[in-house]
Amino acid sequence: MLRMTLVISQAPIQLVRLGRVAYRHALRLMYLMAEARRRDDMGDALLLVEHPPVLTMGCAGGPEDLRVSPDYLQRLGIEVVQTERGGRMTYHGPGQLVAYPILKLPDDDLHGYLWRLEQVVLELLAEWGIAAGRVERHPGVWVGRDKIAAIGVAVQDRVTTHGLALNVAPDLAHFQLIVPCGLSDRGVTSMQAVLNRPVEMEAVERSFVSAFSRVFGRQVAPRQSPGPWLVAPAPQEQTASVERLIADLGLHTVCQEAACPNLGECWARGTATFMLLGNVCTRHCRFCNVTPGRPLPLDPQEPFRVAEAAARLGLNHVVLTSVTRDDLPDGGAGQFALTIQAIRRRLPRATVEVLVPDFGGSLSALSTVIAARPDVFNHNVETVERLSARVRARATYRRSLAVLAWASQHGLTTKSGLMVGLGETCGEVIETMRDLRRAGCDILTIGQYLQPTGRQLAVADYVHPVVFAWYREVGQSLGFRQVLAAPLVRSSYHAEEVWAEKVMPGMVSLGLLAAPQVVYTKEV
Repeated sequence: MLRMTLVISQAPIQLVRLGRVAYRHALRLMYLMAEARRRDDMGDALLLVEHPPVLTMGCAGGPEDLRVSPDYLQRLGIEVVQTERGGRMTYHGPGQLVAYPILKLPDDDLHGYLWRLEQVVLELLAEWGIAAGRVERHPGVWVGRDKIAAIGVAVQDRVTTHGLALNVAPDLAHFQLIVPCGLSDRGVTSMQAVLNRPVEMEAVERSFVSAFSRVFGRQVAPRQSPGPWLVAPAPQEQTASVERLIADLGLHTVCQEAACPNLGECWARGTATFMLLGNVCTRHCRFCNVTPGRPLPLDPQEPFRVAEAAARLGLNHVVLTSVTRDDLPDGGAGQFALTIQAIRRRLPRATVEVLVPDFGGSLSALSTVIAARPDVFNHNVETVERLSARVRARATYRRSLAVLAWASQHGLTTKSGLMVGLGETCGEVIETMRDLRRAGCDILTIGQYLQPTGRQLAVADYVHPVVFAWYREVGQSLGFRQVLAAPLVRSSYHAEEVWAEKVMPGMVSLGLLAAPQVVYTKEV
């Protein structure tokens, strides 16, 4: 019983819910987080994930653990992955809860750590009314002679990787493809098979987190407080000149209206993102700080004043966005086109990037903006599909994808942005990336959602910079031309540099673009 109460650390363990993620992607995140943990750049973490069908081979495994030919597996679309964990071959797939604890052990008591992992599953199963136990010399958890949870871990410099796989409701036929864990005389079962009724994965996840917290004596939860990496540069003296210019010309910026944390950095560099169509929005999205209400009439001089401001700032890349104006017949598309034209007359060598609303899905309005040929056409999906209706007002996830697809089909470079920390899983973020690529999106920005005031949605999770670095890698593997992912990244963050890298690959230092993702501040 002493092992049950052995405490590794008093600090909470950060819960990372991956959802359904390919094994190779989850493995890469696990390695990145383990490296950061060894450097003490992050605290302990617990990753929970489901995988598409895959076979994984531990250090003790070999070809003899396969009951079918590699060609047969290839026809099924199931790959075999060699890993450095202990144990032999096992199967991962939908309906199986896989846990990867990334913990810094206080000593080399690997046996005690394995015992506690088994204890987590035993307590969970007891809560669900399933009598299970241990089998001497065979790690894992058993119901009679059938294994219900496999365990295989690796430890380097006292930091754990890999973990356990609990069969909740997988297709048990897949285990017939292998000799599970090298034990040909024993079987495999699942919670659903034992209980003879459907079992919900989400409910089992909750039970697992609760049992893990008890056994390891530490709270396991999403991070509920900002990390030191979210400290933005304070406004500097150089920002005052930009602020005066904006005020003198009677303009608005999204930097101010949306309470952007990068205002100090960007204005100190002499850049700003102009917000057209006033500063009152006809929608009331639950993440946004822009004032909702009834806007004023259009200002016909606004395009020329924006062009003048861009000229005075000496901008080479001008970024335009707007409030949503559902009250206008064209949603304000004509004002975008006029402003693009005014900028090109005033600054013929400057490039123009637009971040547009969805215009209610009007193809006529979209065509007006597209005909003005902005160099970058940006429209944000903002969040994953499951959360879209809760986060956005009168906008839909599929309509946003259609807006991007329409612009892409007309030959424009397209860009979109995504917030994380709203309660999405990592798998949902990756699926959103895939949807954006299918829509023809070229450039993607991913940043941490921050609650502007008490009126907006609360933050569900503060995502660690390691996860942002991983998102960037995954996005690049999916074919995006550029992925900018870091806690403080916003839609127009370093927009000129991102554009330059897209046009002239290699001309922009990857170190500059990657700095927010890979330079960590140690946690205390």
